[in-house]
Formats: sequence, structure tokens, C-alpha cells
Amino acid sequence: MLSSIGIPGLILILVIALVMFGPSKLPQIGRAFGDTIREFKKSTKEILEDESQNKL
Repeated sequence: MLSSIGIPGLILILVIALVMFGPSKLPQIGRAFGDTIREFKKSTKEILEDESQNKL
């Protein structure tokens, strides 16, 4: 999915985000996004581990 965007598309998205949220909010948004992805991966891993244990 992201491979079809390309570098110009990513730059455009970054510029739009910078205009919309301002430079002081971007680090907070990035941190929140990273925390969300980390929690999603952790939950997915736990679900898969529980499922594999239930099969035994």
C-alpha cells in the first residue's frame, strides 16, 4: 500500500500535516501513533499466543 505513494506523496502528506497541526504538535502526534501501533502489535501477539496454547 505505501509503496505506491512514493517519496513525493510522502512529502506532500508531511507538508499537509505540518500546515494542519503546526510544528509543535507533530512530535506528539507521531508519539501517539507509535504507541498505538506498538499496543496493536502487542495485543495481536498475545491473541496469537493464546490461540496457539488453546490448540494444545
